[in-house]
Amino acid sequence: VDPTRINVKFSDVVGLAEPKREAWEMVQLIKDRALLRKVGGKIIRGMVLAGPPGCGKTLLAKAIATEAGVPFLTTSASEFIEIYVGTGAARVRKIFRRARLYAQAHGVCVLFIDEIEVIGQKRRFAGAMDGGTSESNSTLNQLLVEMDGLNESDADVVVIAATNANLDILDEALVRPGRLDRTIRVDLPNLKERLEIFEYYAKKLRCDPAIDLARLARKTVRYSPASIENVLKEAALIATRERRELISYKDCVAALDRIELGIAHRVSMTSKEREMTAFHEAGHLVQMYLEHPTRDVFKASIIERGGVLGVVHSVPRGEIILDDSASLYANIKVSLGGYVAEKIKYGVTTEGVGSDFSNAMHHAHWMVWSIGMGESGYVGNFATMPVGHISEDVKRSLNADTNKLLKTALAEVDKTLRAEWPLVERFAGELLRREELDYDEIVEIFKEYGKPPRPLLESC
Repeated sequence: VDPTRINVKFSDVVGLAEPKREAWEMVQLIKDRALLRKVGGKIIRGMVLAGPPGCGKTLLAKAIATEAGVPFLTTSASEFIEIYVGTGAARVRKIFRRARLYAQAHGVCVLFIDEIEVIGQKRRFAGAMDGGTSESNSTLNQLLVEMDGLNESDADVVVIAATNANLDILDEALVRPGRLDRTIRVDLPNLKERLEIFEYYAKKLRCDPAIDLARLARKTVRYSPASIENVLKEAALIATRERRELISYKDCVAALDRIELGIAHRVSMTSKEREMTAFHEAGHLVQMYLEHPTRDVFKASIIERGGVLGVVHSVPRGEIILDDSASLYANIKVSLGGYVAEKIKYGVTTEGVGSDFSNAMHHAHWMVWSIGMGESGYVGNFATMPVGHISEDVKRSLNADTNKLLKTALAEVDKTLRAEWPLVERFAGELLRREELDYDEIVEIFKEYGKPPRPLLESC
């Protein structure tokens, strides 16, 4: 594809500051290839763009070609694979033949191969009857041959591969020097980058200038650029359905709710069921707001979504990468908040606590069996070991630690919610009256009780 037809510039690649800096080096090398040859150097033949889906790997590859002013040829590795032996290798030869023709005409051609892990995984050498393995190996072998041939060609073909998978699965021969020997990580955007992405896409739509894009950026931790674009697209659909010409902040929040929580359905509940659901969610809400060190409550609802009668939705209070013991323990306590609130109010509980117990037990088991946070002091990832390799004494100790963690958390949650019961009742009443509470409404109620929100966690 001619670069003028792609027309994706680095300015269109928003929120990827570090990957763009690394990619710009490739652009400069392509532009200065004549000077590079004079000093005896060689152009970089290949690189891998690695990272989660939707983070802009394809966009970045297109921008490299556009900024360098060279043709861009794109394919997916999945297009090489067929059930017939030899088809994959033939298709690899064909695409490289086309790339060389473009390179001969323009000096350089960028060949972009998406989903490289499909043909680039470590080779397995099975029996002669394993046709699938044989075809995969021959396709990869042909790719290696073609990349070696690039070093002998006067015309420059630069191969840019992309993968959502872990780089460890790629064959060592594929990523050795002279082939795909450079890696650029294209990861999920941080808070600052998410704000830039929201601003970029908001300019393309008719948005209310009063939209708090900074808050939307904060609410979308671990969202990819593609996911952020989808939020605004969904918000535009909501505004259109309501016959409005401007997208509002409320539309964006509704779009987030639909994406994360599902479509709202008002199911028929008895007044008792509705009240129990409200107290259950109020228990989660109060426990999280007061004691969770790394998460904030952004929404509470007793409207059914995705088969769940109620929900308390939270987001990290900063760019959290690793959870420590305090955060993991807080997850257990928040999971138990609904059960404790039901028990205090009614003396009995409902089956709605089942999934909460599963979450609490998962975190407790993870802490003790996998990351060495049990009281007995056993260190090791016992969850990955065959059960027969663990002694009965060790298993008893690990199970005892897990149960103690859950019982201690339960007692602490009971103490907290009894002490703060007026808050639980207030939130249950508000949920019964309004059905949903957003962040501002939740914070205002807590402020009435002398409990302002904690500051955001700073990232370095």
